[in-house]
Amino acid sequence: MIILMGVSGTGKSTIGKLLADRLDLSFYDADDFHPPGNIDKLSKGVALTDFDRQPWLKKLGTNIIKWQAKGGGVLACSALKESYRKLLTTIPGDQITFVHLKGDFELIKGRLAARTSHFFDPSLLKSQYRDLEDPTLAIQISVNQSQEEIIQEILNKMNQKTSFGIIGMGVMGQNLAINMAGNGTRLSVYNRHVPGKEENIAADFANAQSHLSIQGYDALKAFVDSIATPRNILLMIQAGSAVDITIDELIPLLGKDDLIIDGGNSNYLDTNRRDQHLAKHDINFIGAGISGGEEGARKGPSIMPGGSRSAYRRIAPILDGIAAKDINGNPCCAYVGPEGSGHFVKMVHNGIEYAEMQLLAEVYELMRNGLSMAPNSIAETLESWKNQGHDSYLLEITINILRKQEDGELLLDKILDAASQKGTGGWSTEAAIKLGSPLNTIADAVMARNLSAQKTLRVSANKSYGEIKKRIETDPDDFINALEEAYHAARVINHAIGFDMINEASDQYNWSLNLSEIARIWTNGCIIRSELMSDAVSYFGKCNRLLLHPKIVDTLKLQQSQLAMVVGQALAHGYPTPVFSSAASFFLGYVNGRSSANLLQAQRDYFGAHTYKRVDQPQSESFHTEWISS
Repeated sequence: MIILMGVSGTGKSTIGKLLADRLDLSFYDADDFHPPGNIDKLSKGVALTDFDRQPWLKKLGTNIIKWQAKGGGVLACSALKESYRKLLTTIPGDQITFVHLKGDFELIKGRLAARTSHFFDPSLLKSQYRDLEDPTLAIQISVNQSQEEIIQEILNKMNQKTSFGIIGMGVMGQNLAINMAGNGTRLSVYNRHVPGKEENIAADFANAQSHLSIQGYDALKAFVDSIATPRNILLMIQAGSAVDITIDELIPLLGKDDLIIDGGNSNYLDTNRRDQHLAKHDINFIGAGISGGEEGARKGPSIMPGGSRSAYRRIAPILDGIAAKDINGNPCCAYVGPEGSGHFVKMVHNGIEYAEMQLLAEVYELMRNGLSMAPNSIAETLESWKNQGHDSYLLEITINILRKQEDGELLLDKILDAASQKGTGGWSTEAAIKLGSPLNTIADAVMARNLSAQKTLRVSANKSYGEIKKRIETDPDDFINALEEAYHAARVINHAIGFDMINEASDQYNWSLNLSEIARIWTNGCIIRSELMSDAVSYFGKCNRLLLHPKIVDTLKLQQSQLAMVVGQALAHGYPTPVFSSAASFFLGYVNGRSSANLLQAQRDYFGAHTYKRVDQPQSESFHTEWISS
């Protein structure tokens, strides 16, 4: 099905009939399906409301299904808004093509003035231009040329050009491509050609997805030329120098207003630099954090785009189409902010994720070794937590891991206890230092992974000191209840630390980030989706400091003692709890109105003359003391 869209006077009906004749398809004019009431309004110069258009568009959508079943057709329909086009898209997206016939206001006004046989009142033209939402996925055709030239351009673009490109056919790239093409995007994909290692990867992938509109390339220029302008190209490649190399290769092949989207886990400072570099070439740039792993990429990830707002609007329908949906059916994708804010937010997401994973590892060790619980019993206990308001994706997969058998034995026991990481946790710590923002739980989760990786050293130390771990001799039920409360408290504190850092970056970098909206797009599709995150959406709608929200204050007042008890018991019996301990210490420091930092300032002034502020003097003044009399 081909839908010719645009304001009145662009020649939709005339071009539609000629195109249908050329392609041997049936032609349909949407105006023929208007109810009498709509026609009467239009002829009197009264603009139709969305309410007026709903039955008309739904009727057309129903007919499109019928026409497609008969072999397709060409429909002339204004379809000015994205919401209208969605109502018309009642068949798979790769079976429908929108062609936007465009012309400037004066040209179209002149055409309408010369027209006598149509019920449309020319005075409504301004309202149509006002309502027009430029379609990202449509073929764009200027009507300021001959009819034959218009027909030929439509045919050329339909046969040759795609609307989006993806570079990098790794696991994430391939699954995003399937997701995107499955949602109706005509797609070009590219993967580098390395003889003997990476050969025909993109072409083979495209051929394997023959039911989707995907073209595969291993020549970069051919890939770029296959995409309609202005081009939209998503990079799904390893963060670091590979991104810079690819961008440098793309620059001479791209034109003004083309767009590069970095969908990898790039450092936000690199994203800032690339944004400035590409701006000098009139090329748009977006750094988009994408979370959800392989399954999320295929079924719907959480997407965090930052950079050019106007460029984001251009690709928003595509990203919204592939993103996960929140509880209200809205896409878990939203414009985050300027520069590298999208990648910054994704970096913090990963930091929160590190600490969430470490907390579950600590819970597991306390249950398995401290209480001598069997893995199945631990899974059952965590299942009960899941059903009592603590549900999360990470909790779900932990339960599944504790039940996975291999050859009749627990697979987990065969996995080496040395955790890896990809760098975003470390970047979070560096960013926190740069911003002056505390990052206790996240930083300690990163350090716990670093220590775990020193397996040989740990085994040697264990031999030197002997086994320190002891069974926790207390009522198991009481300890598990306290552990559940401590787990919830530590999770709240960890989330608060992460969001506080986002808030600090927003203030220092003038990004104007919306914490509630960030929490919303993290409610589905991403690794840290949870009931707590869903609650945070409303919390941040009223208070941008999670630990100061009245409901959280009331909860932590009750749970803080349980958190302290669990940490104390764990340490007394030889169990490291870096994130539980960090959460407890951070909380006590957070609520400490008068800390011992005054001694730190005195020490700094003593040995380095760094000065200090006084509680009895204005904060604008600094003081220095000669601590030892000469």
